[in-house]
Amino acid sequence: LMSSPGNVGNSGGLPRTITFTGDERPQTRDRQPARPRNQYYQQEKHAVEEKISETSVSNAEEKPGEKAKSVDITEHLMSLDEVCAKYSVKVDAHRPQDSPGLQEQQAADLLARNGPNTLTPPKRKSGLHKFLICLSSLFNLMLIAAGILVYILLAIDFKNNKASIYMGAILIVVAFLNAAIEWYQQRKSENTLAALLKMIPAKTHVIRDGRLISVPSADVVVGDVLFLRMGDKVPADCYVFAGSELKVDNSSLTGESEPQERGPGNTHRNPLEATNMAFNGTLAVGGSAYAIVVRTGDGTVLGQIAGLTAGEEKTDSPLTREIAHFVHIIACVAMFTAVVFFATGMGLYKDFAFAINFAIGTFVAWVPEGLPATVTMLLTIAAKRLAAENVLVKDLQGVETLGAVTLLATDKTGTLTRNQMTVANLWADGRLFSAARTHSDVGEPIADITVAGVHEIIQISSLCRSVKFDRTDVPIEKRILLGDATESGLVRFAASRTGPDFDSMEERYPKVFEVPFSSATKVMLTIHKLEHATGALTLLVKGAPERVLRLCSTILYGGQEMLLTDEHRAAFQESYEDMAGKGHRVLAFAMLRLDGAAYPRDYSFDRRSGNWPKEGYVFVGLASLEDPPKHGVREAVGRCRAAGIQVVMVTGDHPLTAEAVARRINLVLGETREGVAQRTGRSVESIGDDEYDAVVVHGEQIDDMTDADWERVFRKAEVIFARTSPRNKLDIVAHAQALGHICAVTGAGVNDAPALKKADLGVAMNASGSDVSKEAASMILLDDNFASIVKGIEEGRLIFANLKKSIRYTLTHSTPEVIPQILYIIVPLPAMITSIMILVIDLGFEVLAALTYAWEPSESPTGLMKLPPRKPVTVRSIAQKRAREARHAASALPADATWLRRVFHKLRSPFTRNWWLDRFEKAEGEVLVDGDLLSWSYLEAGVISLISLLVVFFVILNHHGISPRQARLMAKDTENTYFNKDSPTYTYNGREFTGHDQFYALNEARTGVLFSIYILQVFNLFICKARLRLPFGRFMFRNKRTFMGFGAGLALLAFVTYIPPLNTVFNTSYKSIPLYWLIAIGFGFFLLAYATARFLVLRKSRPIRWNNTIEGLHMHPTIWSTRHTTKSIEV
Repeated sequence: LMSSPGNVGNSGGLPRTITFTGDERPQTRDRQPARPRNQYYQQEKHAVEEKISETSVSNAEEKPGEKAKSVDITEHLMSLDEVCAKYSVKVDAHRPQDSPGLQEQQAADLLARNGPNTLTPPKRKSGLHKFLICLSSLFNLMLIAAGILVYILLAIDFKNNKASIYMGAILIVVAFLNAAIEWYQQRKSENTLAALLKMIPAKTHVIRDGRLISVPSADVVVGDVLFLRMGDKVPADCYVFAGSELKVDNSSLTGESEPQERGPGNTHRNPLEATNMAFNGTLAVGGSAYAIVVRTGDGTVLGQIAGLTAGEEKTDSPLTREIAHFVHIIACVAMFTAVVFFATGMGLYKDFAFAINFAIGTFVAWVPEGLPATVTMLLTIAAKRLAAENVLVKDLQGVETLGAVTLLATDKTGTLTRNQMTVANLWADGRLFSAARTHSDVGEPIADITVAGVHEIIQISSLCRSVKFDRTDVPIEKRILLGDATESGLVRFAASRTGPDFDSMEERYPKVFEVPFSSATKVMLTIHKLEHATGALTLLVKGAPERVLRLCSTILYGGQEMLLTDEHRAAFQESYEDMAGKGHRVLAFAMLRLDGAAYPRDYSFDRRSGNWPKEGYVFVGLASLEDPPKHGVREAVGRCRAAGIQVVMVTGDHPLTAEAVARRINLVLGETREGVAQRTGRSVESIGDDEYDAVVVHGEQIDDMTDADWERVFRKAEVIFARTSPRNKLDIVAHAQALGHICAVTGAGVNDAPALKKADLGVAMNASGSDVSKEAASMILLDDNFASIVKGIEEGRLIFANLKKSIRYTLTHSTPEVIPQILYIIVPLPAMITSIMILVIDLGFEVLAALTYAWEPSESPTGLMKLPPRKPVTVRSIAQKRAREARHAASALPADATWLRRVFHKLRSPFTRNWWLDRFEKAEGEVLVDGDLLSWSYLEAGVISLISLLVVFFVILNHHGISPRQARLMAKDTENTYFNKDSPTYTYNGREFTGHDQFYALNEARTGVLFSIYILQVFNLFICKARLRLPFGRFMFRNKRTFMGFGAGLALLAFVTYIPPLNTVFNTSYKSIPLYWLIAIGFGFFLLAYATARFLVLRKSRPIRWNNTIEGLHMHPTIWSTRHTTKSIEV
């Protein structure tokens, strides 16, 4: 395998990511099979892992004033003597167990000087600081400003504004309550995360003063001599100077799923590839070794990667940006109308107190006081629902962000796959068997484990092993295996097929001799007391297929042992290549029944003399293993793609392995550029961009890619980034965001943490995730189930739809609140609605009803997931974004601009051309508050509600003998003030209206206004449920809380209306009769008919855009619900 970074940037197409020569080219099933995958690994010169370079972690150039972050480890290039001299430690390379190590006092001094071997926790804001941040949101600041203005109004005219005492307090309390709810939810999520990160302090074996002792990992210091063995977590970066086949799992650090061998000696210059280095946070899965600690705490590679997350600024969520934009609009409108009507009041009446009263009332009417609480509660309730689905949301805004995602970049190992090697296929007796029960597997199911070859493979896997179970008192599926991942996969397979007899096999057939696996021999050999017809001992072998076959002269074929012929070798090679071509790891098995005459039961075998047979074995068969996808991943990826989300794999693993997994999980369905070239017999360079759908990009090429290359890569539907480093992952996220993508990044390893922090939404794993990744993420999957992301996306889309419905519903009352204020001053008319009544609406029944949208189900079970993301990335959106950035580049402030200059720039922006171009630029996709929503709320439903209000108001006044004309004349009278209890008597057509009559007539009319708004909003509550369908049908009534919401609202109105002591505060009348409600009900049915006609017209002019169907998605279950075969092996 060779990569071709030099082709990046070619105008002829995408980067040439994987180029093959001759028979190295992977084959599809209808062509010649590829060469074995392990030969790829032997031939490949591993791509050099990108250092955490001295450049900026998220851009190719270093940010001004930013300290460079680099891996400064050089010890891997030193000799043992040089390392010992550097850290003042003495070791014995020949007998490492006898090494003196550091002295206790020396270690204590180093610990005091350098600090404990722990990562510095990220800086945290105090609880008060976090609360103030929540309080300083634009919505809350508007409420506080409105409350302060109300008290200013009270100071100007205390007598006529006594109700402002309650109103101002309510507005300010609501702002603090909104902040408190958001702060509490954040605190709760942080406490949950802190509980997840609490772990029992790990212990480490070190040699000090010549003694092997156990110390807390936090007390390990540089220069300590560590003893690492299978199952240990490496506590620090260390230099291995002696060992016995140590293997470490680096998947959490580099993404490489295969265990890496570590021992003395190194030929690599890159420290991450050095064979004599073991790194903090990795796991020893086999063998043992002695090593010298060279870095601890923040100085380790893990610590430096964790440090990268601190340098990444967390971007605001799409919802935060859109709400901020909406609040800006509302604030501008409110302030503009307040200023205009203050000037109008002054011009008409020359009364400052009256004008400022009117202006503040108009400002308060524009502010949707209940909306912040509604948004916060909707998100909180959604977060609780996700928690029930094992999804922990650290940031409330992250709930909606997941629904807005356009690109999901996911790690492979431990996220898409189980990070557990599993037997996939067996080849024995000349037949191919399927070990797993999935629809995509090829081969016969293993129905009978006594079949020749299958029986022997299971037997060899059970006995010829070095891995151990942690315990035997629980079922096999609940045990933990300590040892090599490949061998663990074989043992799990054998144990699951053998059943309860497995645990007794080692006792029944004890091991008398073992030659462990080594990188030199590539095989493992054991001899057991396993009787047969000619003796008592049996030799068992497993290892690299070509090595094992070379040791064999016969083969178990057709149920008999026969001489190994060229035909057998050809069948072996075909099966081997087929398995390896799928990206599987392949092992071969052989055995030899030792002749009792030459090797009696008590024969003494010796490794030094090599007195065991080394040829003439019986070849038994092959087994292929893979790190299989997690259950449900294929369907989850398919559903994401069907929802219009681009799913990208970002892994440190081999390109072939990544592509093989991607093809199994719906991530890659089409051909790569190389695949098209191979199928058509043309050169790779001649393949155009429009001829293929999939691309695999090697990490080495990323630094050389231009913006045009990135755009062409992300324009492809199926993308894999392989052999990536932490910085590569940051680059991928940054360039995707530069194109306008809303990025979610999933991962479990330390290497994923910087990208998790940089992304719009970072999603970490709980059980398999590192502490660093959990800290960096915004969301944690508690059950490590990738399929939970689909639930999160559905929930995110649903919460956005419901938020939009809630805002659509809530804003409708603004018109019937604001226009009466305007009529009061312009016409003039009696004050139809007071400020305290506005609060009853906004913070009373409106909040209760709007909150019911939090439980509103989707209009159809699959409708939301068939819609495209609300902000899709298209050629037009990219061009639009770049044009906008170019417009603002000239006027952009420098990074070191003072805060005063920034404030001035912000205030000046509405008076610039660019600001207005941005406001009226038609954006791609859907926004939270758009023209359609504003039109319905303010101009359509709002106006119908206003008309209903006016009719009810004047009908009730007319019932009391006051016509609309007389009401206007009374309000216009500048010499007398009417409609108060102490107002002078007004005579009309010989009828006298005392101040008492006027006051109660107006209050009864106001009560009618209150109920009119409520009734119209009840109809509107149901109408706003319908987005994809007509506002009729059973789906309108599925949310039972809707009835609870408007029922509670009705109870509240009855309470403030018919309880006499409250009439004074809320300007209502307990004498109001429900007869006048019929007028509002009639307008409600008219609103329903209008909404129906409107929907039919818009469906014709602006039909709903659904996602295109993706051909080839496999959406059936990934595993059959079939029963395990547990028949015992009998020898």
